[in-house]
Amino acid sequence: MRNGLITIWLLLTAFSCWATEPQLTANAQLAKVYQQDKAPAISNYLVSEKFDGVRAIWTGTEFITRNDNVIHAPAWFVADLPNLRLDGELWTKRGDFAALSGIVRTLQPLDSDWQTVTYQVFDMPDQTSPFQERYQNYLNLVNRINRSHIRAVQQHHFTTEQALSTFFEQVIEQGGEGVMLHLATAIHKSGRSDALLKLKPYMDNEAVVIEHLPGKGKYQNMLGALRVVTAEGLQFTIGTGFTDQQRQTPPAIGATITYRYHGFTKNGLPRFASFIRERKAE
Repeated sequence: MRNGLITIWLLLTAFSCWATEPQLTANAQLAKVYQQDKAPAISNYLVSEKFDGVRAIWTGTEFITRNDNVIHAPAWFVADLPNLRLDGELWTKRGDFAALSGIVRTLQPLDSDWQTVTYQVFDMPDQTSPFQERYQNYLNLVNRINRSHIRAVQQHHFTTEQALSTFFEQVIEQGGEGVMLHLATAIHKSGRSDALLKLKPYMDNEAVVIEHLPGKGKYQNMLGALRVVTAEGLQFTIGTGFTDQQRQTPPAIGATITYRYHGFTKNGLPRFASFIRERKAE
């Protein structure tokens, strides 16, 4: 009898630990790169500007990153957000990612800093509605909230590649990062998806730092280049895109960095690879 009670207790304890174990909640939909020759006709998409902000999923009670870390926003910032799931970017202005990142990652949020931040809502995920319906849903919701820091990302519909190209060039000329293409009929799916594509004037990717190469000349006693490896095992060197401060205190060995590039060399290496930023833990 005693052994039976012990067994039941162990089973209940195991179940309790499993039930209370934190579960992934972000389930973010991630974009693939737009390739004209592989994508459906442009008329199948809704298109918006790509905001270079901090991805923020509103769970109904709090902001989390795509890796399920809590973003500590001031109470007034989230007071009017509904008990519904939203997806978007915390954003200040074009070309301001570094300052924005510092604001958003602060554990004790400063009201004065957050006054410059907006929440750019670009999806209202559910399991049944196609994106064209979800767009109308979040547009109506943001209009009802009617707060200046909660904004709906406008979606555009184009019927030709030329119209898309014109919009893309306008965004880039104004300092934007690129555009996003949502397949209008697609149901929301977490993870990397063909239903969401990004179009940028350059491609970007992530890699892990495996070596610091010393600088020469004016970069004597500073970083000359980073030796990195991608998730696919591709190793190469990045020697441009760094500020003097970053060369003095470069990303640590093991850090993940984002780099940009323009296609590939005949040897399969990223062409003109340039450092963008270190990816902080999210």
